Amino acid sequence: MDKRHVHHLWTTLRRVRAWHLLVICVLASAISIFALRSNNLTMVQLRDDVYQADKDNGDVSGTLKKLQAYVYAHMNTNLSTGTGSVYPPIQLKYTYERLQQAAQAAATDANSKVYTDAQHYCEQLYPDSFSGGPRVPCIENYVSTHGIKAQTVPDGAYKFAFTSPTWSPDLAGWSLVIACVFFILFLARVVVGWLIKRYTS
Repeated sequence: MDKRHVHHLWTTLRRVRAWHLLVICVLASAISIFALRSNNLTMVQLRDDVYQADKDNGDVSGTLKKLQAYVYAHMNTNLSTGTGSVYPPIQLKYTYERLQQAAQAAATDANSKVYTDAQHYCEQLYPDSFSGGPRVPCIENYVSTHGIKAQTVPDGAYKFAFTSPTWSPDLAGWSLVIACVFFILFLARVVVGWLIKRYTS
């Protein structure tokens, strides 16, 4: 390529101002930063809605689904609050307590029936025994072998973790792409312009 062709290329390239590319890059970066912050703030609000529903015994399932859908669809919505935060990040304390109470109540009701059954069984086994004697140990043994323990509440009932994508096709994601593209174009424009000037000088 001779210098005339290079000069013609430089004349064409000069119409694209490097600072124009840089301005677009900076504007897109600013939009991306605000959009990423908005994504995070919306996630925090949705997470607070889940905690409030948990505390008030409200629509925990519905608020969880909204949070899950939002986190899966938007970048910068990581639920963890730092390096020392608990995992999984969503732990519904009040839901857990209600489930534990329900399991305990169910076991108590079942054991009440077991105790009644034990009395009938031991009365038939030892009809002549009254207070004390073999009937009391019989009842205790029957309850210990037939009694029901409260079930352990499974983790999946009150612990949740949702992972946000590295990139998402929303305002934050696309503005970040535009910022990167125009930064690359800016660098290319500066480097090519410098090379052409050096070649033609």
